[in-house]
Amino acid sequence: MPIYYYWGDDEFAIASSVQILRAQTVDSNWASFNYTQHTSDTPDAVTEALNQAMTPAFGTGSRLVWLVNTTIGQQCPDDLLVQLKRTLPVIPETSVLLLTSRNKPDGRLKSTALWKEYAEIKEFALIPPWETKQLVQQVEKIAQEVGVKLSSSSTTLIAQSVGNNTRQLYNELTKLRLYAGDSQAPISIDIVNNLVQATSQTSLDLIKVIAEGNTAQALTLVGQLLNRNEPGLKIVATLVGQFRTLLWVKIMTEAQERDKKIIAQAAEIGNPNRVYFLQQEVKSLSVEQLVATLPLLLELEVSLKQGAEEEALLQTKVIQLSQIFL
Repeated sequence: MPIYYYWGDDEFAIASSVQILRAQTVDSNWASFNYTQHTSDTPDAVTEALNQAMTPAFGTGSRLVWLVNTTIGQQCPDDLLVQLKRTLPVIPETSVLLLTSRNKPDGRLKSTALWKEYAEIKEFALIPPWETKQLVQQVEKIAQEVGVKLSSSSTTLIAQSVGNNTRQLYNELTKLRLYAGDSQAPISIDIVNNLVQATSQTSLDLIKVIAEGNTAQALTLVGQLLNRNEPGLKIVATLVGQFRTLLWVKIMTEAQERDKKIIAQAAEIGNPNRVYFLQQEVKSLSVEQLVATLPLLLELEVSLKQGAEEEALLQTKVIQLSQIFL
């Protein structure tokens, strides 16, 4: 009775792992009988999935029942908890139950204890954009999987160009492998420059140039983000979160707090080692400047939610934000 709980924000990695699990589990000749998906917006999705998982597989192979983007890890009513307790221990050996979610199972829920007991829980997290060493290691790992040889400088450039976008990373490395053909020579940095599309400019880059008062570059980055179909509200959410983080780091630093763990806790920073780099970023900024960004960002968020024209509004607010730091 294998049960898997995949969670995290790396949707491409989750999707790839689901495909591998399906190939290992379901006989393609019996897939129409033995493979089902249940989405979280379907009423009684969890109950239906549990019932399906209890049904023996038809023909050869096993049955795979997939609960897609489930919220059961964040909310589990008592009646559903009773079903889980009754069902999970007796799911047939020929059935595989898979749950996927962006969010980690809530440790405060009683149901989470059941997942820990009966399921294999696996996290698929995007590497933070500032973790450059990990990004380079990811390029090296996936290049080996894809079967393409890279020079060290090419590896670094690809990590800088693609960032933590694993879907694009696979695509770019596959492209380079096809370009290399039968050649055993490592891909040079010149080839990477010509073939790999640099799309790692993110909202974090936008924050950096805003804080430098570089209005022209900020407007360029807004255009690039929108051209890549980056949702305006997602851009705003990143701006709000990061400027709030910078504000807390600046306040704690000016208060002469030296313990990076305390600063990280106050600013809700997961990795205390990141505090040092953020302190370098806020050296030339004042608390007053950082505070002044928040009302503008609130106005921007409200206007976007009310249906304002995205590009023009973002451009206007980015100009105003950049002027704060002149």
